[in-house]
Amino acid sequence: MKELIGTGVALVTPFQKDGSVDFEGLTKLVSHMIDGGMDYLVVLGTTGETATLDAAEQIEVLHHVRKVNEGRLPLVIGMGGNNTAKLLKDIQAANLEGFCAILSASPYYNKPTQEGIYQHYKAVAEASPLPVILYNVPGRTASNITAATTLRLANDFKNIVAIKEASADMDQVMEIIGNKPAEFLVISGEDGLTFPITAAGGSGVISVVANAYPKAFSEMVRNTLKGNLEEAKKTHYQLKHFIDLIFAEGNPGGIKAALQIMHICEDNLRLPLWKVSEELKSKLKSEIEKIS
Repeated sequence: MKELIGTGVALVTPFQKDGSVDFEGLTKLVSHMIDGGMDYLVVLGTTGETATLDAAEQIEVLHHVRKVNEGRLPLVIGMGGNNTAKLLKDIQAANLEGFCAILSASPYYNKPTQEGIYQHYKAVAEASPLPVILYNVPGRTASNITAATTLRLANDFKNIVAIKEASADMDQVMEIIGNKPAEFLVISGEDGLTFPITAAGGSGVISVVANAYPKAFSEMVRNTLKGNLEEAKKTHYQLKHFIDLIFAEGNPGGIKAALQIMHICEDNLRLPLWKVSEELKSKLKSEIEKIS
């Protein structure tokens, strides 16, 4: 899965003021990613507010991104859920043409045991026609995929090809990197830890920050993968405060505020999410001016 080495971006879904999908803004965003040297695009992830999109809107967003992309970058689709049987039906019914992998978040809210998580992903792997990327994000799911469970899945299923690790637990990340099958990829799910995770043997990132700074962030990752650590470190610290700011009041409120300041798309969100405070937006504006 060489397509997944480097920098992927978890695309936001731009909305109009009335709450409808802003397809013009989505076109501008995808073009910004392609022009910025992104390695691949992730559609319908958490950052895309997928939980608030109905089935018809999800299909429209997928179709639009495919159309604008025109095959230029690999595409990954987000497909997860806490009802395993429903998720399997959704995977089997989906039009996955043009996508190279499925990113599937660990079941949220139910708080399954490690065996439950293993059996869930076993069922997903057996049902999926595409390679599967595990997604560990305990801050949202209320349960952690342990290193032991990740390694068990990586060894047992050839089409489970990677994990997006957003636990922020470097000991756990390094345990996976140190014991994984050679071809299994460890992808950072934390923008602020992308540099150390990649330097420790990870394969890059699926990023939120890259919505705003695709060129800088993807170059940082490439430099890290090539061993140009001094250059990568400079970019890491150049963007560190911006990264802290965009997550200060939740995701994707912060990154959408930044994109509005940069005239890429508006900062509208769907309830229950809400725009960031004017105080934070002012700080973001100052930081963007400083970086520019």
